[in-house]
Amino acid sequence: MESITVPSLYHKDPNQKYQYGTAGFRLIASLLPPVLFRIGCLAVLRSLVKGGAYVGVMITASHNPEQDNGVKLVDTDGEVLPLEWEGYAEQLSNLSDSDFGSGLASLAKTLELSNVQGRIIIGRDTRSSSSTLSKAAIDGVEALNGAVIDLGEVTTPQLHWAVYRKNRNEAFDPVAYIDWFSSAFKRSLVGAIPTDIPTVIDCSNGVGAQAAKSFVKALESVHRFEIINDSRVNLNFGVGADFVKSKQKIPAGVDPQKDRLKKFVSIDGDADRLIYFYIDESGNFRLLDGDRILSLYALYFSEVIGNLSLKDFTIGIVQTAYANGASTDFVSQTLKLPIHCTPTGVKYLHRKAQEFDLGIYFEANGHGTLTLSKKGLATLEDLDLKWKDDPDVPQQKKDCLSRLLSIFTLINPCIGDALGDMLLVETILRHKKWTLGDWYNLYVDLPNTLIAQKVKDRMLIKTTDAERRVSAPLGLQEKIDALVSKFRRGRSFVRPSGTEDIVRIYAEAETKEGADALASGVALAVCDVLDALS
Repeated sequence: MESITVPSLYHKDPNQKYQYGTAGFRLIASLLPPVLFRIGCLAVLRSLVKGGAYVGVMITASHNPEQDNGVKLVDTDGEVLPLEWEGYAEQLSNLSDSDFGSGLASLAKTLELSNVQGRIIIGRDTRSSSSTLSKAAIDGVEALNGAVIDLGEVTTPQLHWAVYRKNRNEAFDPVAYIDWFSSAFKRSLVGAIPTDIPTVIDCSNGVGAQAAKSFVKALESVHRFEIINDSRVNLNFGVGADFVKSKQKIPAGVDPQKDRLKKFVSIDGDADRLIYFYIDESGNFRLLDGDRILSLYALYFSEVIGNLSLKDFTIGIVQTAYANGASTDFVSQTLKLPIHCTPTGVKYLHRKAQEFDLGIYFEANGHGTLTLSKKGLATLEDLDLKWKDDPDVPQQKKDCLSRLLSIFTLINPCIGDALGDMLLVETILRHKKWTLGDWYNLYVDLPNTLIAQKVKDRMLIKTTDAERRVSAPLGLQEKIDALVSKFRRGRSFVRPSGTEDIVRIYAEAETKEGADALASGVALAVCDVLDALS
């Protein structure tokens, strides 16, 4: 490996520093070719550590503008890399061209590598830069004599699912993905009421449009889906889940007058998050974000599992500090389900959710899913066999269990999947005979405010308790507590950005004016304390 040289195409600027964040590497696309070559090499090492199992490389910048791009690695189980490998990715990507070969060899010596060929599955979104970056990653793989399966343009969830399935010797390509989830949706709808109301999918002008169109055709006999914002230009510009959530407004392609009471779902640029919305009779925009999707899931599955009288079957609800307090109260107080809070980042929520028979997690931005443990699945399958020929078990209970097992096949086991989650939401709404208005009326969101406060040195702030409290500098948390105490239903926390010198300040209160005032007060407290230190 020491003999490997970096091709001139992938020369690294000595002054450029790269950071592997929550979503992998993500920045202006023109800066990424050196990273992609190095990531291709690292992917091979990871495959060799795992005995030649397939590792995924996904090229996307999700909801970022068209000029950006990014890359992340997908582990052999279809999930995110272990934290230590994120460190390896950052380490290799910041080596100079002349030091890369020796650095790669040094890392390899610390790992237990199999004497097999490394194998990679690569996918990319529809950005104009993605094919060039894909070539750079493939060159890195082939520099270490690795083998590549190139899926071309796929969503991030499709790539995760492909890695998971391929390593289980199951059908894994984009066609198999559509077939799997379409069949699961049809099975899950057995016993549900029919509907004439279409679900309109805002595809963010991203890669998800391709899979969405395939679902429209495959599912036309059981549900009517329509597509908007499916071009290959203006990616994420005024459209998509991130725009709808952050701007709290309808995307391009929706008429606030003609489209009242229609059902809309917006996905993001790589289709791993979703947001529902509608315009009510009075013309009001109504948002159903990740918190509300989590609440719908928690309500439905707690009801169904409760009806089955399952003992020792654990349900865990996982959120971050950014979850609206009203959703937390609904789940914990109305549904009486335990809630667990983790630091921001899907990798933390997913791992926590896996501690339960059924884990349900979502971030407010619409990224989330369900996790079903092997023990949980075995419990349900054993019960299904036990009840199958038992005349004393009511048929209604048998049907309920059969439907539940079918619904669980709609879960992408690896990651939040906007299209898979959409099908699950539609399944639940049809079984409950609910409109989006019924769903929206589960609870009333607490008014909230999010501020990005510029500071000189964000690293002075340290947090604890899943980022809900400040541990340093001393005295800052006491100031926040004092401010919170002045507002009815007040809550606030601060969190330093992972990539720039800003501190994100979240506040909520009983009124919007209160939330704004609380956020402003906390921002002043942050500045006062940090200015005093500097």
